[in-house]
Amino acid sequence: MIQRIIQDVILSRLKQFPAVALLGPRQAGKTTLAKTFSDVYYDLEVEQEKLRLDLQWDDIIQSESIIILDEAQNHPEIFPIIRNAIDSDRKKNGRFMILGSVSPGLMKQVSEFLTGRIALCELSPFFFSEVKQRGLDNLWLMGGFPDGGILTKEQFPLWQENYLDLLAMRDLPQWGLPATPQVTQRFFRMIASVHGNLWNASQVGKSMGLSYHTVNSYLDYLEQVYMIRKLQPYSTNIKKRLVKIPKVYWKDSGLLHSLMGVSNFDQLIIQSWVGFSWEGFVTEQILSCLESLGRNKQPYFFRTSDGHELDLVLILKGEIWAFEIKLSGSSGRKEMDKLKRTSEMIGADKMVMISRTREEIRSKHIVSTNLAGILRLLSEQ
Repeated sequence: MIQRIIQDVILSRLKQFPAVALLGPRQAGKTTLAKTFSDVYYDLEVEQEKLRLDLQWDDIIQSESIIILDEAQNHPEIFPIIRNAIDSDRKKNGRFMILGSVSPGLMKQVSEFLTGRIALCELSPFFFSEVKQRGLDNLWLMGGFPDGGILTKEQFPLWQENYLDLLAMRDLPQWGLPATPQVTQRFFRMIASVHGNLWNASQVGKSMGLSYHTVNSYLDYLEQVYMIRKLQPYSTNIKKRLVKIPKVYWKDSGLLHSLMGVSNFDQLIIQSWVGFSWEGFVTEQILSCLESLGRNKQPYFFRTSDGHELDLVLILKGEIWAFEIKLSGSSGRKEMDKLKRTSEMIGADKMVMISRTREEIRSKHIVSTNLAGILRLLSEQ
């Protein structure tokens, strides 16, 4: 089994809190990872498992094993029971691991019953630091879902197609998304077509025959179930007019490429939108790395109305990091000068140019590197 980097963070949180919630999209590997911590496991999507849990509860809460409750939002009655068990012995940590794919459903219960008693961890699909040996371009093309092709190439893109179909037809309606499967599938494709661009709800709504309020609510829902990232604009006190609407990305590049009809790398690199795909992929690799290391992060992008732009802005330990992401094999002086000028507008402490270069240049404030290099640098922070 491939070692997940977030495992050390989970171990640390289990020592500090009575419960840990492991969140993330379906099929990201939450169950596989959780079972490395304990074999006391209950799948709360299954009625028989709910009954088994009820019957065994008095015995299992006396044991020293971690109790794993998968898809816990499907059994909301368990949350006050967990709280009572925790409060009966507040000095005992590492008792429960709660898994969930639905942020709204799960977090409502967590906030109501387990505030102050639980730590939150988000598990992404595999990112580059975990599967280097599989190849960067394979990961970019097929995405990081364990069953999506990165471990078995033949799975891509059929796995992604079936995954999205099941989300649209079964999971999202069960979780409360008020759209027909046909509308949801069309909405998936619409988001793919604007991946990496500013979100124009009115335009998307008009294309789908829906109000902008409706498409915004659908987008919010997909963000809450870990499928979509809305990257918010960075605001600062400068004289230039700033863009104030978010950019939208599919979090997993394999899902994006499946929706756009790309099935191999040769097809990918000739697409007119390939730069947006690369930008979103690198952004998610960085954010997944930081999440797996337990680093606090505040991600943004920056753009002025006259065209000055930073693909990613991060607030890390009180410092502002400004990123420019290029698909090219290297970056020249012109690109570096542009990065420096734009970074100075926001008072950035660190300026990072990410390309597909094989050489790395570091100074106190400026870094030019590739994806592996920036993930290594962030892990050192």
